[in-house]
Amino acid sequence: MLNYIWLGLILLAVVIGGCENHLKEVTDKGFEMAEFAVMKLALPMAGVMALWLGVMRVAERAGLVAALARAMRPLMTRLFPDVPHDHPAMGSMLMNIAASLLGLGNAATPLGLKAMRDLETLNPLPGTATNAMCTYLAINTSSVQLIPATAIAVLAANNSANPTAIVGTSIIATSCAAVAAVTTAKLLAHLPVFRWTGPGPVVGPPPDAASPTPGSATNQVVRESTAIQPMRWWGWMVLVLFGAFLLGLFLHLAGAPSSVPPAGAATGLRSGLIRGIDALSLLSIPFLLSVIPLYATLRHVKVYEEFVEGAREGFDVAVRIIPYLVAILVAAGMFRAAGGIDLLSHALGPVMRAFGFPPDLLPMVLMRPLSGSGTLGLFAELVKEHGPDSLISRIGGTIYGSTETTFYVLAVYFGSVGVRKTRHAVIGGLTGDLVGVIASVIICRAVFR
Repeated sequence: MLNYIWLGLILLAVVIGGCENHLKEVTDKGFEMAEFAVMKLALPMAGVMALWLGVMRVAERAGLVAALARAMRPLMTRLFPDVPHDHPAMGSMLMNIAASLLGLGNAATPLGLKAMRDLETLNPLPGTATNAMCTYLAINTSSVQLIPATAIAVLAANNSANPTAIVGTSIIATSCAAVAAVTTAKLLAHLPVFRWTGPGPVVGPPPDAASPTPGSATNQVVRESTAIQPMRWWGWMVLVLFGAFLLGLFLHLAGAPSSVPPAGAATGLRSGLIRGIDALSLLSIPFLLSVIPLYATLRHVKVYEEFVEGAREGFDVAVRIIPYLVAILVAAGMFRAAGGIDLLSHALGPVMRAFGFPPDLLPMVLMRPLSGSGTLGLFAELVKEHGPDSLISRIGGTIYGSTETTFYVLAVYFGSVGVRKTRHAVIGGLTGDLVGVIASVIICRAVFR
C-alpha cells in the first residue's frame, strides 16, 4: 500500500503544483527534503542510535530486559502470540513502549528499530511484514504516551494558564487510538486479502538443531542466562543509595521555580505539577544512562565492552534506513509545497464543519501522518492565533499527543529490516490516527466546554 501512497503523493504534488504555479517550490522542496533526510536526520540519528543500542545491549546482558519481559508476559503473549515468550523481541518491544510512554522520543526510535530487528529473526518470509510486526507498528503509530511533553512545552511557552490540562485528555485519546489500531490490526490479519501467506511463524530453533548458532537470538538468550552473576548485598546497598540521590535530585528540581512559568497561574498544586513534569523530563535520560550501567556492573557485566558491541549496530541501521527516509520525506515535502494540504483543507472544511469538527485543525490533522516537524509548526501557529487556553489549541495539543507520523514510522521501522510488503500495517496505523483525532475532539469538547 505504501507504493500507491508514495506514488499518489508525487503525482498529486506535480499536478497541483502545475495548476497552482508552484512547480519551482515543489522542485526545491524535493531536493531540500532529500538533503534533510540524509544530513539532518539519518546521520545525526546514527549517534543517537549507537548510544541507545549500546545501552540496550548492556540492559540485555544485565538481565533487565528479560526481567521486564517476564513481568509483562501475560499481556505480551496475548498481543503477540506468534512470538515466543522468552524471545529477545519481547523485551525490546517493551523497552520501546516504555520509552514512548515516558515521551522519550530520542530513545524510543532506536529501541523500536532494535525490536523490529529482533522480530525479523522470527520472519520466515523476509520482505513481508508478519502479524507481530503489524501489531507492533499499530501500537507505535497510535503514539501511546503518558505525558505529551512537546505539546505542553508549546502551550507553556505561549503563557498558558494551565499547559498540563491536556494530559488527561491526551491519555484518554491515545488509549482509544491504541485500542482501535491494535483491534484493526488483529481483525485485518484474518481477511483473505491480508492473510499471512508465508510458511508460518518461527517459534523456535529447527528440530534438528543441536545447539544455537553463534549470534542467533536463541544463543543470545542462552548467553545472558548463563553469564549473569547474582548481586551481592553491598550491590543492593549501592543501588539504594544512588536511587536515594536521584530521588532527592528529583524533589529538588520539582521544588525549584519552573523554567517556563504559566502567566497568571496560581501557585500550589497546578504549579507543582508543572515543575514535577519538568523534573521528570530532565531526569529521565540521565536516570536510564546511569542506572542501567550501574546495575549491570554490580552484576559483573563488562559494561564498556558490551556497550561498544551494541553501539556497532547503530551506524549500520542508520545507513540502511536512508533510502526509506528520502522516499517518504521527499514525497511529503513536495505534496505540502504544492499546496496539497491547503487544498484538502479547503475541500474538506464544509464537511468537517457539518460534523462539528473545527476546520482550523484540518491542516494539522492532514499533516500529522506525514511530518512531525510540519505538524509541530502548524500547532504552534494555531496556539498563537487562537490563544494557548482556547478550545481549539487544547484540541490541537491533545491530537498532537495522541497521534503519530504514521508514514514516517512505517518507512523507518520497515526500512530497517527491508520489509516492502507492509500488508495491513498502514490501515491499522491510519485507523489509530483517525480514532485519536475523533476522540480528541469529543473528549476536549466535553472537558473544556
